[in-house]
Amino acid sequence: MGLTAQPVEHSWWRRVPGLRGRRRAGRGRSRWSAGAVALGCAVALAAGCASADGPARATPAAPARSAGAGAVGAGSAAGAAQVGRYASPNPGSVNTLWLRTSAGLLVVDTGRSLTDARQAVAAIRRTGQPVAAILITHPHPDHVGGIGVLHQAFPTAPVYASQATVAVMRTDPLGFYDQTRALPHSDYAARLTLPDHVVAPGATVDVGGTQVPTAEFGAGESSDATVYYVPATGDLFVGDLVSNGATPALIEGHTCGWLGELDQVQARFPQAVTLHPGHGGPGRPADLIARQRSYLHQFRELVRAAIAPASPGGATVTPAEQDSIIAVIERNHPGYPPVATLPDLQRANIKAVAGELATTNPAAEPAACRDA
Repeated sequence: MGLTAQPVEHSWWRRVPGLRGRRRAGRGRSRWSAGAVALGCAVALAAGCASADGPARATPAAPARSAGAGAVGAGSAAGAAQVGRYASPNPGSVNTLWLRTSAGLLVVDTGRSLTDARQAVAAIRRTGQPVAAILITHPHPDHVGGIGVLHQAFPTAPVYASQATVAVMRTDPLGFYDQTRALPHSDYAARLTLPDHVVAPGATVDVGGTQVPTAEFGAGESSDATVYYVPATGDLFVGDLVSNGATPALIEGHTCGWLGELDQVQARFPQAVTLHPGHGGPGRPADLIARQRSYLHQFRELVRAAIAPASPGGATVTPAEQDSIIAVIERNHPGYPPVATLPDLQRANIKAVAGELATTNPAAEPAACRDA
């Protein structure tokens, strides 16, 4: 089967602009300046580019729960599930998740480093359940690096991913995998193991009778993303479209696309009961999506003010302006670990978002992306 990658734009090396502005109310959101208070609860995460050292930890499977009866796609007592989570150590903690079904475990994403993947395998084996399938949400290094380890441990489990994700894994167009391997103390796979089952856009994956509808998205948090939903239990696995309590990486510079995808996820899966993010713990879909949306809007507003003609640096974000943006973010999100061990992650985020905003006309942006 032929595989072709969707075109992606890499904004990592773009220069960025400044920051300043005033707070104004608008459509339920607030305009923010460098000196203004609060960037709302954040959740997000982009490419993880390093292996994490330190003790591994796993979150035990949650108690079985009923997702409620009656509503179509809302899950029922008969479909009550248990979801387990292995979260690799910080910095760059990332989730490997598993959901218990009658056919065995559905495992979602495989972690970054070989060590982390082995720890996830050990946690999965402690459940005493077979692995029925492995589902990949997107091609960032911290979600696909452990495929080989999990495939070796569970060789009969098919590995599902979108055609676009497989293509990126084959070609590494942004150089993320090579960058990860080159980092000090890297424990990244020398060669990636590719998924062996391609999920067509919008297809439903049937795993031993458990139906898993999917939705595929283009450039946003990553070059492409696949969301997996289990109607029998109400569990929604979104990868890095949503993160919970982590400093995101916005280095691909597609925050507008990301915002649109958040709206689409909420509209496509309105009956979801529990959202499982790529980083951080689970929560109510409406709550976590709202926080992610708020974070992205507020970050864009800070950067948009910095690149305004009247800002101190004009079209360039000065070091002082970058410091101001970072100070506002850190003041309002203390203790949020970075999703990756990239050097100067927040400065890279500012550069990428500034590059994105500099090439767009605010008046022509989709409604989901309008920050005013």
